[in-house]
Amino acid sequence: MSFFPSLPADAGVRHILTLNPEAGRALVAFHTAALRNAGPLTPAHKELIAAYVSGLNACQYCYGVHSQTAQAFGLGAQALEDLLADIDTADIEERLKPLLRYARKLTLEPTRMTEQDAQAVFAAGWTEAALHDAVLTVCLFNFMNRLLEGHGVKGNPGVFSTRGQALRDEGYEPLRAFLDAAVKPGTQA
Repeated sequence: MSFFPSLPADAGVRHILTLNPEAGRALVAFHTAALRNAGPLTPAHKELIAAYVSGLNACQYCYGVHSQTAQAFGLGAQALEDLLADIDTADIEERLKPLLRYARKLTLEPTRMTEQDAQAVFAAGWTEAALHDAVLTVCLFNFMNRLLEGHGVKGNPGVFSTRGQALRDEGYEPLRAFLDAAVKPGTQA
């Protein structure tokens, strides 16, 4: 149940976007540009980072949806829980660990970031473009976690599974179509 009486009982991101359609469209466009762009990080990597950041922030909705999306891309069901408990012992590709350490620190201690943090990512073989994409993903999901929590939207396992598979298969653009159908031109939600 949302904190906002105008939102339905099963509210999700798509419903929140209708509260400010112009900002909603921009946010969907940013998701597509940041998470589905051609770059050194795959959509699976970015969904892993999205889920990891959301888990660190204890955002039930985003963690639920993006952990399911990461699993739809092939991540093992236990991997995220293991990462949240201890990056060093998690059964995840070693090359990803410095990138995830960077994501963790940027999420939990952003003012303590150092050049050495970036150098550890580069030493693992990642490029500046990869680190930039990771930073965009971390920033986006810190924003999204606060957007969902601020509206009191928690979701449920059925939503997580359905949305996770849809995001893998269709990406983020169907959110724009939902928004356009929900908000008729010349009206406000």
